[in-house]
Amino acid sequence: MQDYDVKVEKLKEMMAFYAKDNILVAFSGGADSGLILKMAQEAAEKTKSTVYGMFLHTMLHPAGEDERARKIADEIGVVFKVLKIDELQEADIEYNPEDRCYRCKKYLFQSILKEAQKLHAGVVMEGTNEDDLKVYRPGIRAVKDLGIISPLAEAGLTKEEVRRLAAEYGLSVSDKPATPCLATRFPYGTRLSKEALQRVEQGEAMLREQGFYNVRLRVHERIARIEVDSKDLQAAVDQRKEIINGLKKLGYTYVTLDLEGFRSGSMDIDVRALL
Repeated sequence: MQDYDVKVEKLKEMMAFYAKDNILVAFSGGADSGLILKMAQEAAEKTKSTVYGMFLHTMLHPAGEDERARKIADEIGVVFKVLKIDELQEADIEYNPEDRCYRCKKYLFQSILKEAQKLHAGVVMEGTNEDDLKVYRPGIRAVKDLGIISPLAEAGLTKEEVRRLAAEYGLSVSDKPATPCLATRFPYGTRLSKEALQRVEQGEAMLREQGFYNVRLRVHERIARIEVDSKDLQAAVDQRKEIINGLKKLGYTYVTLDLEGFRSGSMDIDVRALL
């Protein structure tokens, strides 16, 4: 395993090389892409290149993230762009196919590449880290197919190391919980409607207001299955009345607490078993 300092130095060298051209970063407003944006801007200051942070306003991501992303981009000092996309229809993923992530990522980054060409940005980057390579992430194949650069993964930085480095840079998003696309809350083959996605978003917002950090609301028809960090399971039980009332108001008939706790990709278990 490479030493943390070695990885960081490798990442800086990569950024210095890529900053010879204008850089466009697919910027979600999270720790991974936020760190890339910061380091790209740091390198570009020496080469006088331009760095763009492009936020994708999509159907499958929580509302309001664009303004938070804009604030971070302004703090870093890059040019902020927003690209609005309806990937449910345009990427043919309305019924949540098993290769949804590949189809979606391919469509999204094809759109980003078109924008990069308009902006004369010869380098396009995104925030996959080393840990992402070890789980079911079919979208990573689309990123590779399109020639998008994933500097964190190439340098070997894990999520923990990304957060550490982001904190060292003073980025306010260093401890921001991940906000993956809302389609991951539904079983494959489920129709993804705007209304169902909004209910999940509202439900998770309510749970975060109750003080939970990592939250996933997995939906199985009329059942809402709650995932929180293992250390917070007892707190969820203690607050069950408020949680049940809040989720039933959103239209869920049954409310359950997953005793395994929060885990990324829990909807992919059956798919991973076939790989």
